[in-house]
Amino acid sequence: MTRKPFALSAYLAFARGRPATPMPPAPSRPEGPLLWAHADSAEAARALSALAVRMQSQRPEIALLLTHPPGMAAPCGAPDRIVLPLPVDSQANAQAFADHWRPDLGLWTGQLLAPALMARISATGTRMIHLGARNEIWTTPAPLWVPDCTGAALALFDRIFAEDSAALRRLRRLGLSDSRLRSAGPLSETAPPLDCPPALHEELAQALSGRPVWLAAKIRADEASDILRAHRRATRLAHRLLLVLVPATAEDGVAIAGTASASDLRIASWESGDMPDENCQVLLTADAADLGLWYRLAPIVFLGGSLRAGHGGEDPLEAAAHGAALLYGPNVRRHLSAYTRLVDAGAARIVRDFDTLATAVSQLIAPDRAAAMAHAGWDVVSQGAALTDEVIALIFEWLDGDGGDGAGEAA
Repeated sequence: MTRKPFALSAYLAFARGRPATPMPPAPSRPEGPLLWAHADSAEAARALSALAVRMQSQRPEIALLLTHPPGMAAPCGAPDRIVLPLPVDSQANAQAFADHWRPDLGLWTGQLLAPALMARISATGTRMIHLGARNEIWTTPAPLWVPDCTGAALALFDRIFAEDSAALRRLRRLGLSDSRLRSAGPLSETAPPLDCPPALHEELAQALSGRPVWLAAKIRADEASDILRAHRRATRLAHRLLLVLVPATAEDGVAIAGTASASDLRIASWESGDMPDENCQVLLTADAADLGLWYRLAPIVFLGGSLRAGHGGEDPLEAAAHGAALLYGPNVRRHLSAYTRLVDAGAARIVRDFDTLATAVSQLIAPDRAAAMAHAGWDVVSQGAALTDEVIALIFEWLDGDGGDGAGEAA
């Protein structure tokens, strides 16, 4: 039996003194292989869920247990996964978690570690992967008088994927060997492109040939007047410019239709069967059902839910995956890190109001400018997809090597 490092032993002694946390009765463990994924944020939860969906499309027998910090709202999502808050990191809680769930593999995100749980899970033979390690300070729930066990806790992971070379250097300074380290970029949601009927796309592409097009996607009712004002101003410099306006919901669509009809712009209704002719200035849809089609037709995309406070913005990686230059408003707290990555790469630009939106659209009508931003966005999305592909391949390799029967032996 391998002797534990002193710092980890000291932490486990501290954890033995922490009482078990009263928790509601846990659901039964699913039959077959179980993947346990811990998300430290809502964005990580979405990324881990997307990873699981891709994995389950190839291996539907694999079940997902998604945990999150107690103070974080439970991520919403598919009904076929189990979502639970992670209990306080005590020896009793760690033992109960490991005995009940017996995960075949574990995925962890975030810089806050749970050494007691990790040690217990590792002792049962469960392999652990850390995703998206950042160049930031690692923390544990230990008080100051307990020796720092960060390095020993990280050594419990079989593989650690670091965001960049700086994060990799930090891990090496903590004593981690290169054999378990990998620099692979940040973890991000990598949903597949939305569906699009090829024949319809070809028909519309021919009808719009030569016309500059921009898309306002998932627009809320209280944003519509600003979008239409921005378009009216942009058409002063490009009179053939066409706006495709896609509401976030059918309810938004009803309100937006009223706002559009009151404007002096020439409107075509997609749901009524209208095709945009040379006189059409705005093509209005009732909802986001055909968004995959519009993403493919418009090289410039403004993402809604961002001009007004209270909505939190929309996921920009979905639009970036379709190859578009992205514009967005200042209220994107739900997807802030994804927007930050795209801005840093030169793939997205913030606008503040209808005036700055009109200016940005007018500038990006130049095909080379929009293409450069779209290419930068594709690079960001591709990096996240590459990490997902590598992790899924590693999970399958380990499951197949271990038999994948979902019956981890307790140590």
